[in-house]
Amino acid sequence: MNVVKKYIVNTLLGNTVPCHRLFVLLFAMTVIACNGEREDEAKAKTKTNPAGSSPLIFLNEPLIKSTFTADPSAHVFGDKIYIYPSHDVESHAVEDDTGGHFNMEDYHVYSMESPDAEVIDHGKVLGVADVPWAKRQMWAPDAAERAGKYYLYFPAKDTADIFRIGVAVSTSPTGPFKPMDEPIPGSFSIDPAVYKDNASDYYMYWGGIWGGQLQKWRTGVYHSTSDSPYADEPAGHEPAISPKVAKLSEDMTTFSETPRDVVILGADGEPIKAGDHERRFFEAAWMHKHEGTYYFSYSTGDTHKIVYATGDSPYGPFTYKGVLLAPVQGWTNHHSIVKVRNQWYLFYHDTQLSGKTHLRNIKMTPLEHLDNGDIATIYPVSHSIN
Repeated sequence: MNVVKKYIVNTLLGNTVPCHRLFVLLFAMTVIACNGEREDEAKAKTKTNPAGSSPLIFLNEPLIKSTFTADPSAHVFGDKIYIYPSHDVESHAVEDDTGGHFNMEDYHVYSMESPDAEVIDHGKVLGVADVPWAKRQMWAPDAAERAGKYYLYFPAKDTADIFRIGVAVSTSPTGPFKPMDEPIPGSFSIDPAVYKDNASDYYMYWGGIWGGQLQKWRTGVYHSTSDSPYADEPAGHEPAISPKVAKLSEDMTTFSETPRDVVILGADGEPIKAGDHERRFFEAAWMHKHEGTYYFSYSTGDTHKIVYATGDSPYGPFTYKGVLLAPVQGWTNHHSIVKVRNQWYLFYHDTQLSGKTHLRNIKMTPLEHLDNGDIATIYPVSHSIN
């Protein structure tokens, strides 16, 4: 019991000077009320971590609190920001590295007039039941615009439980989107990200290992030796599995070329090794261009970072540079980077609202390119000193 509370008790028990008892009691109660308000305000911005060692302080608050969202792909179309995220739902599947507990079933589109404006939910724009070839698990999507049409790219498992990438089309950035009857020919794995370079060149980057199945396509065809998500990975001393890139055709629904490897090199010019989990590609590819340099960013997966590499061509190779986003609260880490009115922003997710791996919430924060070409590392969460 602190000093003020003890004084109240003594006052009520008659252990203080009678003529001052009422005044002191009212004053003390006011002090406690004010302290309580400050404590409540502090608790709203912090959250005790599972270990209970100290509260967590989050750099940013969730953009959407009414539902669970993740994997935000943000774009500026016209004068608005549009966000195309995954829609997380409760799942009773076993939580493991195949990702079966990420059992999303549909997509919503969100928009903002400006970075500090209210987020508008435009509702459901596509569901797994709308896609003839898809069976389940609509994971991280992306979108692109060309000649007044809008294209929503998404991964889903087909009837054989193999991830493919589909595309749906709309005349509005907020949908609804009409899916093609079949997935993109030659597509596989997850996390499509479409980058527009110059006036008419569109490139798709994609891929994800473990639950994303990219390791099962090492020979160019799907080959699985085991249900284990680690079974078909290269040895630790071998080059890491590369994400893929292909230029899109003018119709935006097919590839105009055979997919290529996106090679990521270390400072020594050698490909990053599969055993280098601090730097090797895991999932969540994204591309942006700043002052003539191509920035390829991605998640390291089990080391929970967003890192980046740079190159002189959208095809690469790209040389690893460093950490863009330090680990968030939660296992997964997925992002997008977009320029809004001369300011770059990073969109990402964590689990602040739920504390559960598969129920996430999207956030945004300014991103800074330094004069030397590096990107300043963003620290999304910290522990309070108290």
